[in-house]
Amino acid sequence: MDAIDSVVDPLREFAKDSVRLVKRCHKPDRKEFSKVAVRTAIGFVVMGFVGFFVKLIFIPINNIIVGSG
Repeated sequence: MDAIDSVVDPLREFAKDSVRLVKRCHKPDRKEFSKVAVRTAIGFVVMGFVGFFVKLIFIPINNIIVGSG
């Protein structure tokens, strides 16, 4: 019986924690959603520029190391 309890107890705790989390969640209003959307867009743009500049620097260095042949 202890073997079954050792499997069931963590699942029961997980279920209780999951129900508590879902009850605390709320749907974002328009202001909160737009704030999150703008910050996510800014993050995408920043990461795009970082990737672009890394690639811009990497291509000439790679051509110098490998040589154009």
